[in-house]
Amino acid sequence: MYSSNSAPTTRAAMSLPELIAMKRSGRKIVCLTAYDASFARAMDRAGIDLVLVGDSLGMVVQGHGSTLPVSLRDMCYHSACVAKGLQSALLMADLPFQSYASPAQAHASATQLMAEGGASVVKLEGAGVILESIRYLADRDIPVCAHLGLTPQSVMQLGGFKVQGRDEASADRLMRQAVEVQAAGASLLVLECIPATLATEISAMLTIPTIGIGAGPGCDGQVLVMHDLLGLAGRSRRPRFVRNFLQGRDSIDAAFEAYANDVREGRFPAAEHIYQ
Repeated sequence: MYSSNSAPTTRAAMSLPELIAMKRSGRKIVCLTAYDASFARAMDRAGIDLVLVGDSLGMVVQGHGSTLPVSLRDMCYHSACVAKGLQSALLMADLPFQSYASPAQAHASATQLMAEGGASVVKLEGAGVILESIRYLADRDIPVCAHLGLTPQSVMQLGGFKVQGRDEASADRLMRQAVEVQAAGASLLVLECIPATLATEISAMLTIPTIGIGAGPGCDGQVLVMHDLLGLAGRSRRPRFVRNFLQGRDSIDAAFEAYANDVREGRFPAAEHIYQ
């Protein structure tokens, strides 16, 4: 049986230099999570720039209460599935919990995620001792995306999924960490659940692109978990930064396209989606 999901895309392949050029020119970067080839193809058709195979799969695919149980084997499997569905979007994948505790371990994990999973960029959370791993990877030509603010792999230490950077001390720490991860060699930075004004300030002072989730419109791009965008996450309470783009539309392709257009035109995130 023929599937329309096999229709090819004609867009040029996205690259890290192009994402950096987008930041410089003020063009917004559109990012979504994916976990299989079919949804990846739909994202390619919709013009998504950056596809993230997130360890969020632990919650939205595997049914866990956090991202912590996700293994490197899980990430390689799902990343390889997504890679088969992409022709144009750049593929980024998370290094899972405790898979980059040392620079050597980070290198081994990242190498496996790229070689077996087809990822072009690996993402890891935090700063501090993690800076050594970022530097080690960057020095060996492995593109790295850093992740600051609400870092889900630190949920036990943070005491839950809470907005970060609301007081002066924590805001100053996040600004310092953002500079540090860039200096260590990170090519991208995800900012999650921080005040919009802080995210705007961090984005303005960095040369690398920032991708926000719950961080306001001042970031260089936006990312959402696909299941949240489609209203499928089954949360008892929907986070402020989430919008159901499938509502009022007749297809998943239309939902992805609407999200991409709203990010690029500055309509998403709106005032109701940001933290102060």
